[in-house]
Amino acid sequence: MWAKGLRASKHLAKEYGPVFTLYFGPKPVVVLHGYEVVKEALVNQGDEFLGRGPFPIISDVLKGYGLIFSNGETWKQMRRFSLMTLRNFGMGKRSLEERIQEEAKYLVEELRKTKAQPFDPTFILSLAPCNVICSILFNSRFQYHDEKFLHLMGLLNENFQRVNSLWNQMYNLWPNLIRHLPGEHRSFSKRIQDVKDFILEKVKEHQESLDQNNPRDYLDCFLSKMEQQTFWYLQQNRKEKFHQEQSKGLFSNMSLTLGTFSRPLSVVYCKHLAKVHEEIDRVIGHNQSPSMKDKMKMPYTEAVLNEIQRYINLLPSNLPHAVTRDTKFRQYVIPKGTTVFPLLSSVLHDCKEFPNPEKFDPGHFLDKNGCLRKTDYFVPFSLGKRLCVGEGLARMELFLFLTTILQNFSLKSLVEPTELTTKPLVSGLLNLPPPFKLCLVPR
Repeated sequence: MWAKGLRASKHLAKEYGPVFTLYFGPKPVVVLHGYEVVKEALVNQGDEFLGRGPFPIISDVLKGYGLIFSNGETWKQMRRFSLMTLRNFGMGKRSLEERIQEEAKYLVEELRKTKAQPFDPTFILSLAPCNVICSILFNSRFQYHDEKFLHLMGLLNENFQRVNSLWNQMYNLWPNLIRHLPGEHRSFSKRIQDVKDFILEKVKEHQESLDQNNPRDYLDCFLSKMEQQTFWYLQQNRKEKFHQEQSKGLFSNMSLTLGTFSRPLSVVYCKHLAKVHEEIDRVIGHNQSPSMKDKMKMPYTEAVLNEIQRYINLLPSNLPHAVTRDTKFRQYVIPKGTTVFPLLSSVLHDCKEFPNPEKFDPGHFLDKNGCLRKTDYFVPFSLGKRLCVGEGLARMELFLFLTTILQNFSLKSLVEPTELTTKPLVSGLLNLPPPFKLCLVPR
């Protein structure tokens, strides 16, 4: 269905060109295939392709609030506020890097408890980046065995796994019909609502102790802005953008999105780790924590990280865009409101830019001298004005978590490397690697 149509896009692009139309259910969807056409839309004509297309299984619960699935002035205000606040936290008393370094130490302690026995690391690895988000949002982290935290992570991980399900894809195609029927979509929506309820508890706690002159975290900044906006609304009778429902939608968005960045870490063990260990030992050593200043001295490690993201292709179809007005694009006119899928998979797996794109090869990001090779085709976080707000944080997490883990452990696979498979079990909105087990052997 939806996922199957997108997987066939390579063949359709060869026959019909880089811009073509598919019907997802009753609605036409414009598909953009290849770097040139994706860049032309999202960068050169970014204002016209700025809209967020519908994704009913999620947007029906969030009701247009938050950041990812909002549009128009709401989206502009939320994005401006989020970028400014995250930037300020990066320069504050505890920088983002310090928060991640601290969490990496807790993660290593937890991983040591496995005692080199086989285990599936996916869930544990998802706890650390989520805790970083909680530190930024709520100024507190959770113990890894905290019941509330485990419940929250259970909700997020279950929805990551189920977003690609056939039933949920049917909901996205025919929401007006499916929403009235019993089925899996009701459980999916309930889990999103439960995340919103978790955030509402935090909102109430912060409201009781809020000091606008001394914000402790992102949520304090948001609530202060909300009170300022409420006052302005009362004085000027304008529509209030920063209200409580907005806060629940915004934080649900951030948790749902940034939590997925643990996924690339879940397959890093499978290739090319000897050179990464050598680089860590030479540049960082064993007596200090990895830091972002080390990154520029570790081109092979960065190439491995880039290749993991390219190879996994976590968000193959990109999130749906929509044109904000009748748009002339190449030789076509796309009517206002039409959903557009600028396929990230067609860029990340471009065979001219990345020879043998189906093969995991860090050499895709290295030049002949072993230096990092930068390329405009590396777009795992999309590009243009809808570029992921959390990109900088996610890149920092990936580098610091990976290097800290490999500084302390060697990763041992239970099967021969040639027998490993990283092909997603199900593809759709997300490409999720299959479950696996490994051993972490202390170094």
